[in-house]
Amino acid sequence: MARGRLSDRTLKLAALGTAAGAFSGVFGVGGGSVIVPLLIFAFAYGEREATGTSMLAIVLIGALAAIAQGFYGNVELLKGVLIGIPAIGGVIAGTALQRRVSERSISILFAALLVLVALELLIP
Repeated sequence: MARGRLSDRTLKLAALGTAAGAFSGVFGVGGGSVIVPLLIFAFAYGEREATGTSMLAIVLIGALAAIAQGFYGNVELLKGVLIGIPAIGGVIAGTALQRRVSERSISILFAALLVLVALELLIP
């Protein structure tokens, strides 16, 4: 790679980040529904590596999206804190559980979750 030139992989990751940011700003989602599947299918990441990478991206995306939404008056700080603080325990438990479950099982559970969410959104 020539000095100063971005690789195709870097540009694709930047495009993925842009899409995830747009989804986060519009729908309030980005990590689990956009980043993880694309890292697995387009970049050949393992489920655990995709999840961990997505978590780091979500911290940045979520913080900036919350700030932007706050400027429009769409953030209820107390409710966000009441959801976020207990979620820390869920993160710890979920990460420990993920280490004990096979990657294939994680893929199946994640796919089932996405199908259930899609059905909930489609069926009134």
